[in-house]
Amino acid sequence: MVSMDLSDYVEALRGSLTTAAAAAGEQARETARLLADTMEPAVRLAVIDAMSAMAAEVTAELDGDLVDIRVRGGEPEVVVVRAHHAAAEDPPAPGEPPDEDDGGSVARISLRLPDALKARAEQAAAAEGLSLNGWLVRAVAAGVRESRTSPPSGRGPRRYSGFARS
Repeated sequence: MVSMDLSDYVEALRGSLTTAAAAAGEQARETARLLADTMEPAVRLAVIDAMSAMAAEVTAELDGDLVDIRVRGGEPEVVVVRAHHAAAEDPPAPGEPPDEDDGGSVARISLRLPDALKARAEQAAAAEGLSLNGWLVRAVAAGVRESRTSPPSGRGPRRYSGFARS
């Protein structure tokens, strides 16, 4: 895990903004200072989002390993999770598409989980040494694989209920 302090980058952007405004006079300088102070959270979020996109691209090029960006204490950490190259019946490694060859593209989704379920998923991921994202990728891949290989359960639109006499 490598933690990255974004303060130097945010401060450099703040300095560039105030320097650019200096030529326009005192009121522009004060406006630039206020803008720099208020946009700091947005700048941090944009940098972390760019790092996450880069991590997804790097992950797509690796052989099953996962590069993940985690935020702890407001600062991003770069985490590399090594895949165990397992037998064919094991689920695919984190970040690896289930069975389809989609050219290595990665889709981003929002997933809402009840707090208790999220906590249990985080514990399961930690127990396997994975990020929550990597663990969820495995779980979805296993679920998709299982739904393709298991016969229909007999439930659904053709299910009948009632009484019969013999």
